[in-house]
Amino acid sequence: MAPQLPPVLCDCDDDPAALEAFLADIGFGLLGQDEMASPPLDLSTMAAATPPEEETSASAAGDEAEHHRRLRRKISNRESARRSRARKQRHLEELRARAATLRAGSRELAARLRGVRARAALVRLANARLRAEASALGRRLAAAHRAIALRQIYAAATSGGGGFELQALASLIA
Repeated sequence: MAPQLPPVLCDCDDDPAALEAFLADIGFGLLGQDEMASPPLDLSTMAAATPPEEETSASAAGDEAEHHRRLRRKISNRESARRSRARKQRHLEELRARAATLRAGSRELAARLRGVRARAALVRLANARLRAEASALGRRLAAAHRAIALRQIYAAATSGGGGFELQALASLIA
């Protein structure tokens, strides 16, 4: 029993020109810019490789069917490889675009980081200045409190009796 073959899309078994036209129609006749050039199929050498005359006609028909199956498979493989190369090229372009976008984003973030660091340095300087000023004001306030306390002690010592002890106390505080 002979293997069952799928229906043939092109009835160009005997005519190499018809086969070439069929191949051109499905995209194999003209090569695009991105596709790698492969040598055209030499149908005359394929047709010349017929079995010897002593073989039976059944084996010749089987060889012919095998030949067509291999030819269709070769065409299918080439088309699949072309699609795979196109997919790979698209993916590569997408990755390149994404890398460029990420590099631009990285540059923008680095610039923002430099600005934030500069503002943080200014804030630290202002904070240090304010702390120093607060410390100086705290010392002045403590001195003012001591001066007020001394004046009150002197005033109490001079206005009332027994002022010697208060005056001695005030002199120890100062």
